[in-house]
Amino acid sequence: MTRVHAHVVVSGLVQGVWYRASTQQKAEELGLKGWVRNTPDGCVEAVFEGDRSKVEDMVSWCRQGPPNAQVKDVAVNFAEFSGAFSSFTIRY
Repeated sequence: MTRVHAHVVVSGLVQGVWYRASTQQKAEELGLKGWVRNTPDGCVEAVFEGDRSKVEDMVSWCRQGPPNAQVKDVAVNFAEFSGAFSSFTIRY
């Protein structure tokens, strides 16, 4: 099992549509660690860590998001797994 770190920025209509809460729920279902937050420019930023296949599933989910989201773009940067997170949280 290869573990990875992914930094994701999602743009479009992604704030005010339960994107962060839905992301947290999906990440927890997949057993991922990390965080998600809104950014001042209207995007959602997240870090996911875990098994590569689960992280890739999460990134695929981000391309759609929750029902009311209108995702325009998902920028993803993969990096070395850090193991720095003990859970998946929403940052404010």
